[in-house]
Amino acid sequence: MPVMPNKEKALGMYRKMYEIRQYEETVKYLFFEGIMPGTIHQSAGEEASAVGIIYDLRKEDVVYSTHRPAGHDLAKGISLRSMMAEMFGKVDGCCKGKGGAMHTGDMSVGVPPANAIVGGNIPIAAGTALAFMMQKKDNIAVSFMGDGATNEGSFHEAINFAATWKLPVVFVCENNLYSATTSIHLTTLLEDPAAGRASAYGCPGVVVDGNDVLAVNEAMAEAIERARSGEGPTILELKTYRKYGHSRNDACGYRPKEEEKEWLEDRDPIKTFRARLLEEGVATEEEIEKIEEEVDAAIDDSVEFAKNSPMPTLESALEDIYAD
Repeated sequence: MPVMPNKEKALGMYRKMYEIRQYEETVKYLFFEGIMPGTIHQSAGEEASAVGIIYDLRKEDVVYSTHRPAGHDLAKGISLRSMMAEMFGKVDGCCKGKGGAMHTGDMSVGVPPANAIVGGNIPIAAGTALAFMMQKKDNIAVSFMGDGATNEGSFHEAINFAATWKLPVVFVCENNLYSATTSIHLTTLLEDPAAGRASAYGCPGVVVDGNDVLAVNEAMAEAIERARSGEGPTILELKTYRKYGHSRNDACGYRPKEEEKEWLEDRDPIKTFRARLLEEGVATEEEIEKIEEEVDAAIDDSVEFAKNSPMPTLESALEDIYAD
């Protein structure tokens, strides 16, 4: 069992996980009530992955996300107000209302707008890592992907390139067992489609319980050290599970009920980490409830902020097209 960190870090990780879950639950409610426009691809259920990977990164490290970016964005430091305003398509959003749910990001905290193309960010992360190496910086790049991306050419090409050049990058596969609505077992013979291919490129591949935030954080610490010291990339494959469907129209009818019970009830990352914090005496029930109340209030504040933020002007559609 992974070692519990100090109280400040442990409660900081719990706060961020709870924040991501409550944000996603609020967005789901607003969307299905017709209050929020656009579409949604939610990360609820995968909070331990986002927080465990990102918690110890520096601001200057760069994280590349997917079509399911909210957890990664919030974990890296994009504010709730900025994220919520973006979901409403408002000018105070992190992308000025132009990105929407699948393209959120904020370069000021090291999160380029998310890339919704399956496997699309993997070579970009490798290129960023190459730039860091050429500039003699000890920053690292992180590429998040789903299990489906491991069958894309970009996965193989970018990881081979990164391993050959020993680039400071960590490749993180959030294996939630399904590529959209298709079981990963129908698309590959490998039980571990990301980590199981690492040996072909000569880099480490590590399989981790993606619902255990401390296990994820420990594995990431080793990958960070390897990347910063010039030893090259690591592939981390995190076994996790979506609480909801692939997107708004997905009712998850293809998932066995027994499987859903195991992952969503018995292995819920927030519920299990909360229980461990109490069992090991890291925090009292009152301390945890105080954190939850503070987060809930911040979520409510972000919704009001987003609702009151102005809409973009027609003229702004022609802004931010080209770099200065």
